[in-house]
Amino acid sequence: MTVLYQADADLNQAIVTGVLRREPTIDFQSAFVAELEGVKDSEVLAIAAQQGRILVSHDRRTMPSEFAEFITNHQSSGLIIVSRKLSIELVIEELLLIWAVSDVEEWIDRIAKLPL
Repeated sequence: MTVLYQADADLNQAIVTGVLRREPTIDFQSAFVAELEGVKDSEVLAIAAQQGRILVSHDRRTMPSEFAEFITNHQSSGLIIVSRKLSIELVIEELLLIWAVSDVEEWIDRIAKLPL
């Protein structure tokens, strides 16, 4: 099955826009569309999991521990932590690569940091 992405509220929107511009068939839901602004990390993880989406976030401070807690009782579609130090172009390339070469099952309960 195809990888689906969910942007966290803190993710630079230019990343979502750039991915969709490069590959319009990718299902990458923005935080705005999902109404995630101000939503707690645990709820964001639950929303992404319910929709079968890998959460993409810049939040390396609290999200990894929230993710670890979440997967003790729930199944997640995965979490990708993106360093703010990376260029937007590199992040777009990495997300396109993940989408092109991996399967949804490979990301279940997995956390990864970009660059891979």
